[in-house]
Amino acid sequence: MKLSMIFRLARVFLHVLRGMAICATVFPWIDQEKRNGHIRRWSTRLLAMCNVTVEQSVGVPLLDRAMVVANHVSWLDIFVIHSLHPSHFVAKAEIRSWPLAGWLAEKAGTVFIARGNRRDLRHIFKGLVHTLERGERVAFFPEGTTAAQGNLLPFHANLFEAAIDAKVPVQAIALSYRDPAGASHPSVDFIGETTFAESIMLILDGPPVKARLTILPAIDSIGAHRRDLAEASHQAVAAALGVTATAH
Repeated sequence: MKLSMIFRLARVFLHVLRGMAICATVFPWIDQEKRNGHIRRWSTRLLAMCNVTVEQSVGVPLLDRAMVVANHVSWLDIFVIHSLHPSHFVAKAEIRSWPLAGWLAEKAGTVFIARGNRRDLRHIFKGLVHTLERGERVAFFPEGTTAAQGNLLPFHANLFEAAIDAKVPVQAIALSYRDPAGASHPSVDFIGETTFAESIMLILDGPPVKARLTILPAIDSIGAHRRDLAEASHQAVAAALGVTATAH
């Protein structure tokens, strides 16, 4: 392993440890607004260490009180969104097992869902509704897993019900990652048998990454069905990314 790679990995590792220390010693004593400030700054620095810059398209603002959904490409997605718009994330339970980052994500407010666990889903669903009713933003990846850039998997509809119950709109975000030439970045996709450690090393050893975050118009949930919200969000993200969506 090259000395430069060892240095980059050490910087990321120390930054993660710093984040863990903040979560353990500072977060219990501050309100959500101040936590969001820490999350935003920490995520921005992590992305910079990974040679990732974030570009938000000009246009529609992200609502403070909304259920946010996005396509899922990489473990970077959460931090890209956090760097601009800290949110309470819902993610698959496997993320909790990621070394250090899983613990950090949990302390930053991520809620983990075990696949096929209906009791777990019901409990989490109630918590999401309460969070939305408090006026806080909730975000999740309705594909349920990562997909290679250029592909968009079907959106699962279950969690969209929380937006209906809380009477908040759904707002979709389209995420993409480009290399310096403007093509899809070759190192970002986190799919197949790639491990978390392998993905980090690929990104650190690859060309600079430009993460593009496109915020789409909000979709009213009043009187809607969860499947309609999922389909409308799916179509909006597919159109923004310029991809042909995988059929439901």
